[in-house]
Formats: sequence, C-alpha cells, structure tokens
Amino acid sequence: MGLDEDSLEYHRTDPPGKIEISTTKPTNTQRDLSLAYSPGVAAPCLEIDEDEADAYTYTAKGNLVGVVSNGSAVLGLGDIGAQASKPVMEGKGVLFKRFADIDVFDIELDEADPDKLVEAVKMMEPTFGGINLEDIKAPECFTVEERLREELDIPVFHDDQHGTAIISGAALLNAADVAGKDLEDLEITFSGAGASAIATARFYVSLGVRKENITMCDSTGIITDERAESGDINEYKQQFARDVSDGSLADAMEDADVFVGLSAGGIVSQEMVASMADNPIIFAMANPDPEIGYEEAKAARDDDVIMATGRSDYPNQVNNVLGFPFIFRGALDVRATEINEEMKVACAEALADLARQDVPDAVVKAYGDDPLQFGPDYIIPKPVDPRVLFRVAPSIAEAAMDSGAARTEIDLEAYEEELEARLGKSREMMRVVLNKAKSDPKTVALAEGENEKMIRAAYQIQEQGIALPILIGDEHEIRQTATDLGLDFDPQVADPSVGDYEGYADRLHELRARKGVTRTEAGELIERDSNYFGSVMVEQGDADALLTGLSHHYPSALRPPLQVIGTDDDVDYAAGVYMLTFKNRVIFVADATVNQDPDEDVLAEVTRQTGKLARRFNVEPRAALLSYSNFGSVNNEGTRKPRRAAAMLQDDPEIDFPVDGEMQADTAVVEDILEGTYGFSELDEPANVLVFPNLESGNIGYKLLQRLGGADAIGPMLVGMDEPVHVLQRGDEVKDIVNLAGVAVVDAQKE
Repeated sequence: MGLDEDSLEYHRTDPPGKIEISTTKPTNTQRDLSLAYSPGVAAPCLEIDEDEADAYTYTAKGNLVGVVSNGSAVLGLGDIGAQASKPVMEGKGVLFKRFADIDVFDIELDEADPDKLVEAVKMMEPTFGGINLEDIKAPECFTVEERLREELDIPVFHDDQHGTAIISGAALLNAADVAGKDLEDLEITFSGAGASAIATARFYVSLGVRKENITMCDSTGIITDERAESGDINEYKQQFARDVSDGSLADAMEDADVFVGLSAGGIVSQEMVASMADNPIIFAMANPDPEIGYEEAKAARDDDVIMATGRSDYPNQVNNVLGFPFIFRGALDVRATEINEEMKVACAEALADLARQDVPDAVVKAYGDDPLQFGPDYIIPKPVDPRVLFRVAPSIAEAAMDSGAARTEIDLEAYEEELEARLGKSREMMRVVLNKAKSDPKTVALAEGENEKMIRAAYQIQEQGIALPILIGDEHEIRQTATDLGLDFDPQVADPSVGDYEGYADRLHELRARKGVTRTEAGELIERDSNYFGSVMVEQGDADALLTGLSHHYPSALRPPLQVIGTDDDVDYAAGVYMLTFKNRVIFVADATVNQDPDEDVLAEVTRQTGKLARRFNVEPRAALLSYSNFGSVNNEGTRKPRRAAAMLQDDPEIDFPVDGEMQADTAVVEDILEGTYGFSELDEPANVLVFPNLESGNIGYKLLQRLGGADAIGPMLVGMDEPVHVLQRGDEVKDIVNLAGVAVVDAQKE
C-alpha cells in the first residue's frame, strides 16, 4: 500500500477520524451524575453568571481552543471547501493535544464571506480560551484575523501566517550567527507574496531585519513601487514594494544573503544559488517539493550553504508544530487577551536558544541516531524534543505578562513544574527530587567518564545545578570529546593514570587483602577499572556518590561498590528498585535487580529500604508483599516467606507505614478488592510499594507493567548501600543518568 492508501485506512478505522471527547471527572455513581449535570451543575452556572471570569474556574474554557477554517486554502490542495478540510482540522487538534495537552474543537464553517466568517467566530467566543485560524485564503485571512483580534477578548492566531514566520525566524537568528552575519545587514529575497510570506517578512522586521533590505517577488516578479502605484498588487503586498527596477526572481537573488521560499517547488536553479552572497542562507519551504532541493542547493556552492526546508527528511525542518501548541499553552495559562508581537518574538528567541543546547538521546534516536549539534545542519530544534514545551510556553507567558496581555500573573518557576506534570507523572516525580538536589548539591563521581553519554550528562548535571560531577577517565580524551560535542563547560576530571592515587590502591588492598587481592593487583584495579576507582573515591569521602554501569553488565558493575562500600551499618542487603509512573499513580517495585531468592529477612529489609526511598519522592509508602495467594489461602514455604516478612514489619515499632501480605498483585492495587473481600487488611488504600517474592518475578513484573501498562520507569535505584551508589542499565539515556544523579544527591543529603 502507498501513503495515500495507508492514510485512508488510518482515518477510516473504527472509530473514524482522529479525535474523541473524554471526561475528566468521575461518572460512576448517581451522585457523580447529579454533580456533572442536573441538579448540581446549576451551582457553577450561577457563579459564572455573577462573574464571567469564573468560566475559567468551573469549565474547560481555559484549556480549549477552537480550530476554525472555511477550507479555502487547505495545504497544497487549494479551495476544497469546509467539509473536505475536516481531516486537517482534526489533525491540528491531535498536534495541540500531543505536544501541549490542549483540547480542541475543530470548527469547519461553510462561509466564504469574511464579514460573515468573523461574525460566526465572534458568536463562539464564550466557548473557547483561544481561536486558531487555519487554511483561510489570502487576502481574506488578513481581514479575518485583524478584525477578530480587535473584537475578541481571547487570543486569535492565524497559524498559516505566523507559524512559519516564527519558526523560520528562529532559524534565521541562528543561521545568521553561524554565517557570521548581522540581522540588520542581511539582504533578503522572498519568493512568494501570500499570507505566510507577508507575515514572515513582517516578523523578520520585528527581529531586527531592515525592511528596506527585503525584496519580495510574486509570480509576476519583483514587487516594486511602480507596480504598487499602478494598482497591480493588493494593499498587503504594497507594504514590501521597493524603489527598484522590475526584475525576475533570479535578478532579486543576486548578491542576496538570504532566500526565503514560500511559493512553488523547483523554481530556483543552482545558478541562482551560485549568484547569492557568501555563505548564503536558503529557506526553501514550499511543500512537499521545495523551491530547490537540499542536495542541489548544497552542491551549487563551495562555501557553506545553510539550508532549511519544510520537509522532515532533511536537516532544519521549518515545522509549525514547533510554535502553535506552545504559544497557545503559554497564552491560555495566563489567560491572555491576545497573542502579540512580543510573544511571537519570545517564541522565536526561545527556540533559537534551545537549538544551541545538548540534544536528548530520545530525540537523536527519533531521527536515525545521526548527531544533532548546533551548526549549519541544526539551527532549529526538532518537533519531538519535549523541552520545547518547557522553554517556549514559559517564554510566551512571561512576554504576555510583561506586555500587559495577561489577565493572570503566574510564578514562572512553579509553572515549569506544572508543564512537566502535563507530560507525565514521572517528570513530576523527578522534579521533586531534582529540586531537592539543587537545594544542596553534592559531589557525584561518574565512572566510565570517557563515555559520550556520561560527558553529556555531566554537562547537564552541572548546568542545572543538580550536583558537582567528577568524570573518571582519561582527561585528554574527556576534554576533547566535550569540545567535539560543543559543550561549553570545564569538566572536573579524575584521571587514574596521571594523578597521585596511591592512597586509593592502599585502601583497596586493605579492604580486599583477605579476599586474595595483592597490593599490585589493587594498584592495577585502581588505574584500569573506574568502578573500583570510583568506589574507593566515595568510600574515602572524596566524592559523595557514585554512578556506574553504563557499559557493563549489572552484576559486574555492582560488584566493586558492594566489595568496597558495602551496605549500611544496620542493613545486610542491598536491593534494586524501579519507580513506575502511570497517569494518576506511582508504584515502587522491588527487588528487580539484586536478590535472586530472598528469605523473609531479605524481603523485610527490601521493604524497609523501599519505603524510605518512596519518601524521598514525597510519597507516603503503603507496602504489599506479593505472592500468588491471599493471606494464607495457599500454605507452603513460598507463600510463608512474604507472610512472615509482613508480620516482622508489622511488629517492628520503627516501621511507621502500613504493610501487609502475602497477597496477590491485583489485591494489592485494586481498591474494591481490598475494601470488599479483604476489608481486614492493614492497607486502607491500594499499595504503592510492591515487594516481589524473588528476582525473577520482580524483573518480569516491572517490565510487563512498563511495556503493557504504559508506565514510565525510573531506575534501577540501589537502596541499602552505606554510601549513595546507583548502577545504571546498559544503554541508559542521558536523562536517566541525570535523574539518577539527582536521586544520588538526595541520598547523600540524607547521609
């Protein structure tokens, strides 16, 4: 099947289309329904009648955008009408929800008259927190947006105009920097004079480009003062008429620094590119075929050609999804009355700045594992980069507050945490720990310090103020890799091959002499094995915590810390714990990595330590010791172990959280089962600490929950050690290292 056939199948599969309505409040009982509708719903109605602003408090208005179109200029399909535009508008709603958690009603209006279109949208103002105009042809789109912005008290944004302008504006900021050119000196040629081209030219002026340096061409040629005076062009094109001779696009491109294409595919030749100024910037954004192909533009010159297109299969995709979801997110959250020029500039600057930062592994993987690093082939972020939400929405909110467009003032630092929570419970939970870490950063030793991921993690850890990282490894190699990665930081390095670490060898020999390790062997382990080096460093107090395991099997990475650091004084067993986060629930799973066949003493110790870990995430533990039976329904040695462990913990006066077992997994997590069949249980709410009876079941269980249950997993977190140590999984991403560094710092703070 081709793309068209696949798309038709995708859209017609039951239920047809791409969106649905879901409820956000319980509707399970008669009381729920009486609150949701009659008679209870009268109370919020009366409150809103008293003060219309309460619609934001009692309804979904503050998170609801209307995507409005009349279908007069749909993609490259032209005027296909309102009904045929509906798949596009539904798709827009999908993007709003996916990238910024904004709900959408798509509104297709069968109306060509701009005055009637305006009146129809005005009548819907009470429904929405904002209006996104879409696929309305020029020049009517200018009139419709201008009037609605003046007459409505909610944000109105025509994405076809401003989306491309903002995203390409961000690209322009960085492209000019890479090319070593100043915005005010740029000579810019536009191919196309429709809504997006005019809005883009206007926006470039807002960024600092001089209007007199912009040459705009339509299908007839250069837009000149002579053409404007003759009435050959509409009032919007006239804004960019120049006092120059008539000419073609080829004439306009000679000696230009920047080409901006918003017209038609294949109209620019290599000769036209060759005629441009040194190190030209080419934004060929016609879709699906750009004005000139990526390879052709690059091959036309010997110097650097900085190239952007609207396509995802080439570097520097100018994709509007980098803008509108996050612009509306910030605008809605401060109840903005408009989306003004200051907010648009703030968006472009935030995107430009983000492109200069280290790129998350997940984003790199999504684009084929090719390196993504600021430069000619990476001047704007990728749409799937989750950081766009955290950078753009706060910038929009701040600009709205500073410019007077906001009706509500918000705490920007707290706002970023709220945005993270929208993307998942795991981000919300990690923010708790990372904030604790930042309040009192500790020193974290990173074994395998020559690994690129460790170096990138060290940069982020230091940049965010989470910890003071020490990379263990060859200093020259580490610093060279940091330079190659474009990381602007001076890493602290411990190089075992050049430093004076004889004391570490002596200490390792002292600890392991009766285990067969000679002094010579100890010296070799310190010099060659960063796991032993880092373990002794922490044991000696030269670092507060250790992270290792990125390129080793878990048991071999765990062995040196256990041999050198060992477990806490009152703990006999370490354990590996995963935190699994679901939409509205957090569960800690133990033991998933260390103890193969624990007895009741080990199970009890694992439960104690996991309860302590849960509290570091501000979660009050409720522990269930799991089995395949419930409270003695099966009686054998396997079921007696968790039962005895639960009894030991219940008798321990130091255990100040509820514990029960043995019980089946569904009993532990389903409230109806606990309250109904097993109302005698010590757990009055579902468990959030699940202790599995052995390593096999723990590892299987957490992976099934993660994969089939859609949970995010953080860990494994090692509990019970005398000093903070965490062993990474092979292949963990940079964000996993940063997260575990935060956990290690909080562990060290407790120490």
